[in-house]
This record gives sequence, structure tokens and C-alpha cells, in this order.
Amino acid sequence: MFDRTDENYVYEIVSKNIKKQRKLKGLTQEQLAEKMDVSIQMISNLEGGKKAIRPENLIKLCLALD
Repeated sequence: MFDRTDENYVYEIVSKNIKKQRKLKGLTQEQLAEKMDVSIQMISNLEGGKKAIRPENLIKLCLALD
């Protein structure tokens, strides 16, 4: 279990929410990447909790997922 102040914990929570919302919208990782004009690898890294999202991509993500 992660300490709630640990950035890895934050990445884990955010990544789970991104994946959940993508699936609720019925999108594949590839479709979401296309809507955001980013690589599939970026979506995979986000959903895997491996990387933080840059502010400009966060805006694209919000728009793509409504």
C-alpha cells in the first residue's frame, strides 16, 4: 500500500480513473490517443501510472472524455 502522500499513489489513482473513464466512453487506447493527438504509448503510460500528464495533455484528455 502506498502512503497517500507518495506521488506513486497519486499516479495510481489518476491512472485508474483515466482507464475507467475511457472504458465508460467505449474508447480503446488507440481511439483516445487519436482524439488527443498523442501516441498510444502515452495513453498506456498514463493508464499504467508510469508517467505524469503534462498540463496541455490534461486539457486534451478532459476534452476527449467530456
